[in-house]
Amino acid sequence: MAFRGPKVWLWRWRRNPLKRRADAVEAWVVLGAWLLTLLVGVLAGLASTRSVEHGLARERVEWRPVVARLTEQAPGTSSARSGSASGDRVWAKVSWTVANTSHTGQIRVRPGSGPGAPVTVWTDRQGRLVTRPATVSQARLRAALIGGLVGVSAAAVPFVGGRVLRGRLERRRMDQWDAEWSRFGPLWGRTTG
Repeated sequence: MAFRGPKVWLWRWRRNPLKRRADAVEAWVVLGAWLLTLLVGVLAGLASTRSVEHGLARERVEWRPVVARLTEQAPGTSSARSGSASGDRVWAKVSWTVANTSHTGQIRVRPGSGPGAPVTVWTDRQGRLVTRPATVSQARLRAALIGGLVGVSAAAVPFVGGRVLRGRLERRRMDQWDAEWSRFGPLWGRTTG
């Protein structure tokens, strides 16, 4: 490996008699793309994190547990209840009342549960079945993961745009170099003899 010498910071903005206008433009494009990538990523990530946390907090406030009753025998046998400790559940029909309105739906219960057995279900304001709302720590984790994913995705747009623009500038610079080489190259190709 060849020794390249010490790394010079901010070399793109240093004065150099061989520096062309295209080099300066590329330096500013790179800087702008990186700053925009950072800014867009952070702002999009924070905004989506805040939005997800707000939505999950609203669910914790609005969703309520309600006692429902099985309307029919749950599939399976009551001897299967011993296996329910490992998480075995079956679908069964339940009914519940919210604001003097009767509702029905299906939830997962222990196998062999009899008709009329009480089961806790979670409902929204209209009395529809919903999942159990996320706890505060679960909501924070979910919001952070979604915010990170949205931030990285949003940051990819200016990053890719900067790379494309830099590639176009590079192609343009190479075309200019080819034109200059075709003009001056034959002058250097003469031999003495």
